Amino acid sequence: LFALSPIVVIEPWTLITSTYAHGSIGHLMSNLIALILFGALVERTTTRLRFHTFFILTGALAGVAEITLGSLLAFSPRAVLGASGAVFALFGYLITSNAIADTLIDTIDRVTDISWAVTAVLIIVAAVMAILLSGPGTALVGHAAGLAIGLVAGRMRLLRIDNSSSTSAQRSV
Repeated sequence: LFALSPIVVIEPWTLITSTYAHGSIGHLMSNLIALILFGALVERTTTRLRFHTFFILTGALAGVAEITLGSLLAFSPRAVLGASGAVFALFGYLITSNAIADTLIDTIDRVTDISWAVTAVLIIVAAVMAILLSGPGTALVGHAAGLAIGLVAGRMRLLRIDNSSSTSAQRSV
C-alpha cells in the first residue's frame, strides 16, 4: 500500500508514502540516525518548508530512479520503501555546499579547463559512495540518484537562504 512500485501512475500517493514507510525497525533506525546526522546540519542553513520539500522531492526522485533504472538493471520490477534516497541527497548536499568543496571544485575547474569535469567527478563520487555505503539488497540506484541530486543541489546552494534574513524568520516558516 505504501511502497513505490512501477505502477506509480495507478498509486501516485506512494511517491510520498514510500519515503516515510520502512521495511523493518533496523531499516527505520539506520535512516533515522543518518537523517539526524546529515539533516540537522542542512536544516540549519534553510527554512523548514524548503528542507521538507527537498526531503520529499529527493526521496520521490530517488525512488522513481530505483523503480525505473534499478528495475531495468535488475531485470525485474522492484518496489521501494524508505528515506535512504532523501538521506543520501542530504549527505550529497553537505559534501558540496561548503567552502572546502568550493576550493576543491574551483581547483578541478582550473586544472582541467574542461567545463564538464566537475559534473563527471560528482557523478563518479555519487556512484562510488552509493556502492560503498549501501548494503546487500538495498536500492543502489536510488541511493546513487539521491546522492547525485544532493551533490548538484549543494553546489547550486539550492536550500541556502539569504544571509541577511534573521534566524527567527527562518524558523517561523
